[in-house]
Amino acid sequence: MSCATACLPFNQKADTYVPRPVDLFRPSRIVLTKGSLNAGNAERTEAICRAYPSAEVIDQSDHSHTQVDLGMTDPLKRHKAGKHTLVIGEHKSAVRFSQEQANCCPNYWHFSPYGFCPYGCAYCYLAGTRGVWFSPTVKIFLNLEEMLAGIGQIAWQAGRPTTFYLGKLQDGLALDPLTGYSLQFVPFIARHRWTRLIVLTKTANVENLIGLEHGGNIVISWSLTSDEIWRQFEPDTPSPTQRLAAMKICAAAGYRIRAVVMPILPIPGWADGYAKLLGDLLASVPLERITLGSLCSFPNALRLTDAKLGEANAIHGLLNDGGKCLDGRYRFNARLRTECYRILLELIRSRQPDLPVGLCLEERTTFANLGLLGNIGVCNCVI
Repeated sequence: MSCATACLPFNQKADTYVPRPVDLFRPSRIVLTKGSLNAGNAERTEAICRAYPSAEVIDQSDHSHTQVDLGMTDPLKRHKAGKHTLVIGEHKSAVRFSQEQANCCPNYWHFSPYGFCPYGCAYCYLAGTRGVWFSPTVKIFLNLEEMLAGIGQIAWQAGRPTTFYLGKLQDGLALDPLTGYSLQFVPFIARHRWTRLIVLTKTANVENLIGLEHGGNIVISWSLTSDEIWRQFEPDTPSPTQRLAAMKICAAAGYRIRAVVMPILPIPGWADGYAKLLGDLLASVPLERITLGSLCSFPNALRLTDAKLGEANAIHGLLNDGGKCLDGRYRFNARLRTECYRILLELIRSRQPDLPVGLCLEERTTFANLGLLGNIGVCNCVI
Protein backbone atom coordinates (compact mmCIF):
# COMPACT_ATOMS: atom_id res chain seq x y z
CA MET A 1 0.00 0.00 0.00
CA SER A 2 1.43 3.37 -0.96
CA CYS A 3 1.84 6.19 1.53
CA ALA A 4 -0.79 8.05 -0.45
CA THR A 5 -3.41 5.89 1.26
CA ALA A 6 -1.54 4.43 4.23
CA CYS A 7 -0.86 7.88 5.65
CA LEU A 8 -4.50 8.92 5.84
CA PRO A 9 -5.00 10.81 9.10
CA PHE A 10 -5.70 8.96 12.28
CA ASN A 11 -5.61 11.12 15.33
CA GLN A 12 -7.55 10.33 18.48
CA LYS A 13 -7.84 14.03 19.26
CA ALA A 14 -9.43 14.62 15.85
CA ASP A 15 -11.89 11.78 16.33
CA THR A 16 -13.10 13.19 19.64
CA TYR A 17 -12.74 16.89 18.84
CA VAL A 18 -15.48 19.17 20.17
CA PRO A 19 -16.04 22.19 17.89
CA ARG A 20 -15.92 25.57 19.57
CA PRO A 21 -17.06 28.99 18.34
CA VAL A 22 -14.63 31.07 16.32
CA ASP A 23 -13.59 34.50 17.54
CA LEU A 24 -15.11 37.27 15.37
CA PHE A 25 -17.52 34.89 13.60
CA ARG A 26 -21.13 34.58 14.73
CA PRO A 27 -23.30 33.03 11.99
CA SER A 28 -27.03 33.67 12.24
CA ARG A 29 -27.83 30.79 9.88
CA ILE A 30 -26.22 27.45 9.02
CA VAL A 31 -27.10 25.91 5.66
CA LEU A 32 -26.64 22.15 5.27
CA THR A 33 -25.83 21.25 1.65
CA LYS A 34 -25.09 18.09 -0.30
CA GLY A 35 -22.99 15.62 1.66
CA SER A 36 -23.43 17.26 5.05
CA LEU A 37 -25.96 14.69 6.27
CA ASN A 38 -24.32 11.58 4.81
CA ALA A 39 -23.75 8.78 7.29
CA GLY A 40 -20.08 9.63 7.57
CA ASN A 41 -20.64 13.37 8.01
CA ALA A 42 -23.88 13.79 9.98
CA GLU A 43 -22.25 13.54 13.41
CA ARG A 44 -19.62 16.15 12.54
CA THR A 45 -22.27 18.43 11.05
CA GLU A 46 -24.37 18.21 14.20
CA ALA A 47 -21.34 18.97 16.39
CA ILE A 48 -20.53 22.09 14.35
CA CYS A 49 -24.15 23.25 14.61
CA ARG A 50 -24.09 22.79 18.38
CA ALA A 51 -21.26 25.33 18.61
CA TYR A 52 -23.78 27.97 17.47
CA PRO A 53 -27.04 27.05 19.23
CA SER A 54 -28.79 30.32 18.34
CA ALA A 55 -28.16 29.98 14.58
CA GLU A 56 -31.04 28.95 12.33
CA VAL A 57 -30.27 25.59 10.69
CA ILE A 58 -31.57 25.25 7.11
CA ASP A 59 -31.63 21.87 5.35
CA GLN A 60 -30.70 22.24 1.67
CA SER A 61 -28.97 18.87 1.48
CA ASP A 62 -30.31 18.30 -2.03
CA HIS A 63 -28.34 21.37 -3.22
CA SER A 64 -24.64 21.86 -3.85
CA HIS A 65 -22.69 24.35 -1.74
CA THR A 66 -22.42 26.46 -4.91
CA GLN A 67 -26.23 26.78 -5.11
CA VAL A 68 -26.90 28.61 -1.85
CA ASP A 69 -28.94 31.65 -2.87
CA LEU A 70 -29.15 34.40 -0.27
CA GLY A 71 -32.05 35.99 -2.14
CA MET A 72 -30.44 39.40 -2.50
CA THR A 73 -29.47 41.30 -5.62
CA ASP A 74 -27.64 44.17 -3.92
CA PRO A 75 -23.96 43.09 -3.76
CA LEU A 76 -23.21 44.74 -0.40
CA LYS A 77 -26.31 43.36 1.33
CA ARG A 78 -25.58 39.92 -0.11
CA HIS A 79 -21.96 40.14 1.04
CA LYS A 80 -22.95 41.12 4.58
CA ALA A 81 -25.51 38.32 4.75
CA GLY A 82 -22.91 35.86 3.50
CA LYS A 83 -20.52 36.78 6.28
CA HIS A 84 -23.22 35.63 8.72
CA THR A 85 -24.03 32.42 6.84
CA LEU A 86 -22.13 29.18 7.41
CA VAL A 87 -22.50 26.55 4.70
CA ILE A 88 -21.56 22.93 5.41
CA GLY A 89 -21.09 20.46 2.57
CA GLU A 90 -18.52 18.66 0.43
CA HIS A 91 -16.14 19.91 -2.25
CA LYS A 92 -15.29 17.21 -4.78
CA SER A 93 -12.70 19.20 -6.73
CA ALA A 94 -10.91 20.84 -3.82
CA VAL A 95 -7.32 19.96 -4.82
CA ARG A 96 -6.20 22.13 -7.72
CA PHE A 97 -3.18 23.58 -9.47
CA SER A 98 -3.07 27.37 -9.63
CA GLN A 99 -3.09 29.09 -13.01
CA GLU A 100 -1.68 32.57 -12.42
CA GLN A 101 -0.65 34.41 -15.58
CA ALA A 102 0.86 37.82 -16.43
CA ASN A 103 2.64 38.18 -13.09
CA CYS A 104 5.74 36.57 -11.58
CA CYS A 105 4.06 34.22 -9.12
CA PRO A 106 4.88 30.52 -9.65
CA ASN A 107 1.95 28.12 -9.89
CA TYR A 108 1.48 25.48 -7.22
CA TRP A 109 -0.91 22.89 -5.79
CA HIS A 110 -3.53 24.15 -3.35
CA PHE A 111 -6.57 22.70 -1.60
CA SER A 112 -9.78 23.98 -0.05
CA PRO A 113 -11.24 22.46 3.11
CA TYR A 114 -12.87 25.88 3.53
CA GLY A 115 -14.38 28.42 1.21
CA PHE A 116 -14.10 32.18 1.61
CA CYS A 117 -13.36 33.67 5.04
CA PRO A 118 -15.14 34.88 8.20
CA TYR A 119 -13.03 38.04 8.51
CA GLY A 120 -14.12 41.49 7.32
CA CYS A 121 -11.27 43.12 5.36
CA ALA A 122 -12.66 45.99 3.29
CA TYR A 123 -10.21 45.36 0.44
CA CYS A 124 -10.78 41.57 0.16
CA TYR A 125 -10.00 40.44 -3.39
CA LEU A 126 -11.71 37.05 -2.87
CA ALA A 127 -15.03 38.87 -2.52
CA GLY A 128 -14.80 39.74 -6.21
CA THR A 129 -14.04 36.27 -7.55
CA ARG A 130 -16.80 34.63 -9.55
CA GLY A 131 -18.07 32.01 -7.09
CA VAL A 132 -17.85 34.24 -4.02
CA TRP A 133 -19.49 37.21 -5.74
CA PHE A 134 -22.75 35.32 -6.24
CA SER A 135 -22.67 33.29 -3.02
CA PRO A 136 -20.39 35.00 -0.48
CA THR A 137 -20.97 32.50 2.32
CA VAL A 138 -18.41 31.03 4.71
CA LYS A 139 -18.02 27.35 3.85
CA ILE A 140 -16.74 24.22 5.59
CA PHE A 141 -16.17 21.14 3.45
CA LEU A 142 -16.38 17.85 5.32
CA ASN A 143 -14.46 15.59 2.92
CA LEU A 144 -11.02 16.52 4.25
CA GLU A 145 -9.87 12.89 4.29
CA GLU A 146 -10.65 12.63 0.58
CA MET A 147 -8.64 15.80 -0.07
CA LEU A 148 -5.66 14.47 1.87
CA ALA A 149 -5.80 11.19 -0.04
CA GLY A 150 -5.66 13.18 -3.27
CA ILE A 151 -2.76 15.25 -1.99
CA GLY A 152 -0.91 12.10 -0.98
CA GLN A 153 -1.46 10.50 -4.37
CA ILE A 154 -0.19 13.57 -6.25
CA ALA A 155 2.96 13.75 -4.13
CA TRP A 156 3.56 10.01 -4.29
CA GLN A 157 3.30 9.99 -8.07
CA ALA A 158 5.70 12.96 -8.26
CA GLY A 159 8.21 11.00 -6.17
CA ARG A 160 9.74 14.15 -4.72
CA PRO A 161 8.86 16.75 -2.07
CA THR A 162 5.68 18.44 -3.29
CA THR A 163 4.25 21.56 -1.67
CA PHE A 164 0.55 22.18 -1.15
CA TYR A 165 -0.90 25.52 -0.13
CA LEU A 166 -3.84 26.24 2.15
CA GLY A 167 -4.88 29.88 1.97
CA LYS A 168 -5.31 30.80 -1.69
CA LEU A 169 -9.13 30.83 -1.58
CA GLN A 170 -9.69 31.13 2.18
CA ASP A 171 -8.01 31.86 5.48
CA GLY A 172 -6.19 28.63 6.26
CA LEU A 173 -6.75 28.58 10.03
CA ALA A 174 -9.51 31.04 10.92
CA LEU A 175 -12.12 28.26 11.28
CA ASP A 176 -9.80 25.71 12.89
CA PRO A 177 -11.34 26.11 16.38
CA LEU A 178 -14.66 25.06 14.81
CA THR A 179 -13.39 22.14 12.70
CA GLY A 180 -10.20 20.93 14.37
CA TYR A 181 -8.91 20.19 10.87
CA SER A 182 -5.29 20.92 11.81
CA LEU A 183 -5.45 17.83 14.03
CA GLN A 184 -5.82 15.85 10.81
CA PHE A 185 -3.72 17.62 8.20
CA VAL A 186 -0.68 18.35 10.38
CA PRO A 187 0.00 14.68 11.32
CA PHE A 188 -0.76 13.60 7.75
CA ILE A 189 1.82 15.98 6.26
CA ALA A 190 4.34 15.02 8.96
CA ARG A 191 4.07 11.28 8.18
CA HIS A 192 3.90 11.43 4.40
CA ARG A 193 7.28 11.07 2.72
CA TRP A 194 6.76 13.67 -0.01
CA THR A 195 4.11 16.17 1.09
CA ARG A 196 4.92 19.64 2.39
CA LEU A 197 2.42 22.30 3.46
CA ILE A 198 2.22 26.09 3.62
CA VAL A 199 -0.71 27.69 5.47
CA LEU A 200 -1.61 31.39 5.23
CA THR A 201 -3.71 32.96 7.96
CA LYS A 202 -4.59 36.01 10.03
CA THR A 203 -5.65 33.93 13.02
CA ALA A 204 -4.68 34.41 16.65
CA ASN A 205 -6.12 31.01 17.66
CA VAL A 206 -3.38 28.39 17.30
CA GLU A 207 -4.11 26.16 20.29
CA ASN A 208 -4.86 23.10 18.15
CA LEU A 209 -1.42 23.25 16.53
CA ILE A 210 0.55 22.97 19.73
CA GLY A 211 1.81 19.52 20.65
CA LEU A 212 1.28 18.02 17.18
CA GLU A 213 4.08 16.20 15.42
CA HIS A 214 4.83 18.26 12.31
CA GLY A 215 8.22 16.93 11.27
CA GLY A 216 9.42 20.33 10.09
CA ASN A 217 7.29 19.87 6.97
CA ILE A 218 4.82 22.67 7.66
CA VAL A 219 5.24 26.40 7.13
CA ILE A 220 2.74 28.72 8.80
CA SER A 221 2.62 32.20 7.35
CA TRP A 222 0.79 35.22 8.69
CA SER A 223 -0.66 38.06 6.67
CA LEU A 224 0.33 41.27 8.46
CA THR A 225 -0.21 44.97 8.10
CA SER A 226 0.31 48.08 10.20
CA ASP A 227 -1.89 49.04 13.13
CA GLU A 228 -3.37 51.96 11.21
CA ILE A 229 -4.25 49.90 8.14
CA TRP A 230 -5.77 47.26 10.43
CA ARG A 231 -7.91 49.85 12.21
CA GLN A 232 -9.11 51.46 8.99
CA PHE A 233 -9.49 48.53 6.61
CA GLU A 234 -9.52 45.21 8.49
CA PRO A 235 -12.63 45.11 10.72
CA ASP A 236 -13.37 41.87 12.54
CA THR A 237 -9.84 40.51 12.25
CA PRO A 238 -7.25 39.78 14.95
CA SER A 239 -4.98 42.74 15.60
CA PRO A 240 -1.35 42.75 14.38
CA THR A 241 -0.28 42.36 18.01
CA GLN A 242 -2.43 39.25 18.40
CA ARG A 243 -1.07 37.78 15.19
CA LEU A 244 2.52 38.38 16.31
CA ALA A 245 1.76 36.60 19.58
CA ALA A 246 0.40 33.59 17.67
CA MET A 247 3.50 33.56 15.46
CA LYS A 248 5.74 33.42 18.53
CA ILE A 249 3.75 30.52 19.99
CA CYS A 250 4.03 28.50 16.78
CA ALA A 251 7.72 29.32 16.39
CA ALA A 252 8.33 28.04 19.92
CA ALA A 253 6.53 24.82 18.91
CA GLY A 254 9.02 24.33 16.09
CA TYR A 255 6.93 25.32 13.10
CA ARG A 256 8.60 27.11 10.22
CA ILE A 257 7.34 30.71 10.16
CA ARG A 258 6.90 33.21 7.35
CA ALA A 259 5.22 36.59 7.01
CA VAL A 260 3.39 38.31 4.18
CA VAL A 261 3.32 42.07 4.72
CA MET A 262 0.29 42.87 2.61
CA PRO A 263 -1.53 44.96 1.60
CA ILE A 264 0.93 47.83 1.60
CA LEU A 265 -1.26 50.93 1.42
CA PRO A 266 0.59 54.27 1.15
CA ILE A 267 -1.85 56.42 3.09
CA PRO A 268 -0.48 59.40 5.08
CA GLY A 269 2.04 58.20 7.66
CA TRP A 270 2.17 54.71 6.16
CA ALA A 271 5.96 54.34 6.31
CA ASP A 272 6.14 54.92 10.08
CA GLY A 273 3.40 52.36 10.67
CA TYR A 274 5.07 49.69 8.59
CA ALA A 275 8.46 50.49 10.10
CA LYS A 276 7.02 49.77 13.55
CA LEU A 277 5.42 46.57 12.32
CA LEU A 278 8.65 45.35 10.74
CA GLY A 279 10.68 46.34 13.79
CA ASP A 280 8.40 44.37 16.11
CA LEU A 281 8.23 41.42 13.72
CA LEU A 282 11.93 41.06 13.02
CA ALA A 283 12.87 41.53 16.67
CA SER A 284 10.53 38.89 18.02
CA VAL A 285 9.78 36.21 15.39
CA PRO A 286 12.35 33.91 13.71
CA LEU A 287 11.30 34.19 10.07
CA GLU A 288 12.59 31.99 7.26
CA ARG A 289 11.15 34.30 4.58
CA ILE A 290 9.20 37.53 4.26
CA THR A 291 7.04 38.59 1.30
CA LEU A 292 5.92 42.12 0.48
CA GLY A 293 2.76 42.85 -1.48
CA SER A 294 0.86 45.95 -2.51
CA LEU A 295 -2.90 46.16 -2.68
CA CYS A 296 -4.33 44.44 -5.74
CA SER A 297 -7.93 43.65 -6.49
CA PHE A 298 -10.49 42.61 -9.08
CA PRO A 299 -13.21 44.95 -10.40
CA ASN A 300 -16.13 43.38 -8.50
CA ALA A 301 -14.11 43.41 -5.28
CA LEU A 302 -13.49 47.12 -5.77
CA ARG A 303 -17.23 47.68 -6.18
CA LEU A 304 -17.70 46.16 -2.73
CA THR A 305 -14.86 48.20 -1.24
CA ASP A 306 -16.48 51.39 -2.55
CA ALA A 307 -19.88 50.30 -1.24
CA LYS A 308 -18.39 49.70 2.22
CA LEU A 309 -16.19 52.79 2.43
CA GLY A 310 -17.66 55.27 -0.07
CA GLU A 311 -16.05 56.19 -3.38
CA ALA A 312 -13.85 58.83 -1.75
CA ASN A 313 -11.88 56.10 0.09
CA ALA A 314 -8.08 55.88 -0.21
CA ILE A 315 -8.16 52.50 -1.94
CA HIS A 316 -10.37 53.78 -4.74
CA GLY A 317 -8.07 56.72 -5.43
CA LEU A 318 -4.87 54.69 -5.40
CA LEU A 319 -6.14 51.93 -7.68
CA ASN A 320 -7.84 54.26 -10.13
CA ASP A 321 -4.54 56.10 -10.46
CA GLY A 322 -2.74 52.86 -11.27
CA GLY A 323 -5.37 51.04 -13.28
CA LYS A 324 -5.90 47.50 -14.51
CA CYS A 325 -2.86 45.30 -15.07
CA LEU A 326 -2.36 42.40 -17.50
CA ASP A 327 -3.47 39.78 -14.96
CA GLY A 328 -6.85 41.51 -14.54
CA ARG A 329 -6.10 43.00 -11.13
CA TYR A 330 -6.06 46.69 -10.30
CA ARG A 331 -2.93 48.02 -8.60
CA PHE A 332 -1.66 51.47 -7.71
CA ASN A 333 0.91 52.83 -10.13
CA ALA A 334 4.21 51.03 -10.63
CA ARG A 335 6.39 53.98 -9.63
CA LEU A 336 4.69 54.30 -6.25
CA ARG A 337 4.71 50.55 -5.66
CA THR A 338 8.42 50.41 -6.36
CA GLU A 339 9.12 53.28 -3.96
CA CYS A 340 7.09 51.62 -1.19
CA TYR A 341 8.91 48.33 -1.65
CA ARG A 342 12.27 50.10 -1.68
CA ILE A 343 11.59 51.77 1.67
CA LEU A 344 10.55 48.49 3.30
CA LEU A 345 13.41 46.53 1.73
CA GLU A 346 15.88 48.95 3.24
CA LEU A 347 14.27 48.55 6.65
CA ILE A 348 14.42 44.76 6.42
CA ARG A 349 18.01 44.69 5.20
CA SER A 350 19.13 47.08 7.91
CA ARG A 351 17.96 44.55 10.50
CA GLN A 352 18.32 41.17 8.80
CA PRO A 353 20.37 41.52 5.62
CA ASP A 354 20.29 37.79 4.82
CA LEU A 355 16.53 37.28 5.20
CA PRO A 356 15.03 36.13 1.86
CA VAL A 357 12.51 38.67 0.57
CA GLY A 358 9.85 38.06 -2.08
CA LEU A 359 7.20 40.14 -3.80
CA CYS A 360 3.60 38.93 -4.04
CA LEU A 361 1.62 39.01 -7.32
CA GLU A 362 4.04 41.45 -8.88
CA GLU A 363 5.22 42.20 -12.40
CA ARG A 364 8.69 41.50 -13.73
CA THR A 365 9.46 45.21 -14.24
CA THR A 366 8.92 45.82 -10.51
CA PHE A 367 11.44 43.12 -9.61
CA ALA A 368 13.87 44.59 -12.12
CA ASN A 369 13.50 48.13 -10.80
CA LEU A 370 14.34 46.90 -7.31
CA GLY A 371 17.27 44.72 -8.39
CA LEU A 372 15.32 41.62 -7.33
CA LEU A 373 15.18 39.61 -10.55
CA GLY A 374 17.06 36.84 -8.75
CA ASN A 375 14.28 36.71 -6.15
CA ILE A 376 11.52 35.79 -8.60
CA GLY A 377 10.11 32.55 -7.22
CA VAL A 378 11.18 33.37 -3.66
CA CYS A 379 7.52 33.44 -2.75
CA ASN A 380 5.37 32.79 0.26
CA CYS A 381 3.36 30.06 -1.45
CA VAL A 382 6.18 27.68 -2.40
CA ILE A 383 8.97 26.02 -0.44
